Amino acid sequence: MTKQDFMGPKGIIIIALAVFTVLTWVFSDQIYGADAVFYQNNFGNSALNTAVSYIPAVIKTIVIMFCAWLINFVVQIVLEYFAKGSKEVITAMKLIKSLVKYLIFIVAILLCLSAWGVNTATLIASAGILSLIIGLGAQSLIADIIAGLFMVFENDFEVGDIVVIDGWRGTVTEIGMRTTKLVDYRGNIKIVNNSKISTVINQSKKTSVALCYIGVEYGDDLSRIELVIRDNIDRVKSHIPQIINGPFYKGVDSLGESSVNLLFMADCKEEDLFIVQRAMNREWKIVFDENHINIPFPQVTVSQYEAHQETMD
Repeated sequence: MTKQDFMGPKGIIIIALAVFTVLTWVFSDQIYGADAVFYQNNFGNSALNTAVSYIPAVIKTIVIMFCAWLINFVVQIVLEYFAKGSKEVITAMKLIKSLVKYLIFIVAILLCLSAWGVNTATLIASAGILSLIIGLGAQSLIADIIAGLFMVFENDFEVGDIVVIDGWRGTVTEIGMRTTKLVDYRGNIKIVNNSKISTVINQSKKTSVALCYIGVEYGDDLSRIELVIRDNIDRVKSHIPQIINGPFYKGVDSLGESSVNLLFMADCKEEDLFIVQRAMNREWKIVFDENHINIPFPQVTVSQYEAHQETMD
């Protein structure tokens, strides 16, 4: 929650709920006590008496949910403070934050049920209710939670890694108890249930390889071009700080229709892959221009067909 939220309508609601919570604590005897007006049944109407008798439970529910939100808010801030350093620490803290949020929510629900007179101990111990919950879909929830724990403990990927899941490439921003969130380079967010993640390509475990293809004219002297490349390869590297190893000249990759295609490679971090590829294209273009090495473009020769017409005498 941002500072702007506190200054707006959300902040007003939070302050009002805080004041309401304090007042219910101060006047708890008058609200929940045996002599409270809500239990007097002196309104002359049975339906109205019943409705009024539920007011303390409603008040308790509001207070419990607000306190649960407040506790979760404070705990999330504390955990966020410690979620610094290595990717392992950040990933673990993200998972703990998700776990704490669910635990607080479950406890709050049980307290609310208790406020309405439900015997929560019996509810928890009831095998029939548990079976009903599982039958209503808790299998997938449990599967998501177990899958999330395995992903963290087996270190398949971490927050900040670039991965490919179901053909979707993005940076892992959160590994939660139920879902994993990815964001691509356009800012699109993909949310995947942990149990649905079957195969993962982790592109951040090792360095990636940036590729650069440049075509030269067939008429140019290839030996001279390779000498120019050798003399300028260190200069190109000095202009691209994201390169870890390289760049390396790998020779003639293919013989195209209009050009001899040369291949350059460089090791870099996955998050720098496209930056390095664009930078190598630029730097080698500058080098080739300075040394009068032409990069060809497709050319088409068009000839006009003239039909032979015989004249009749």
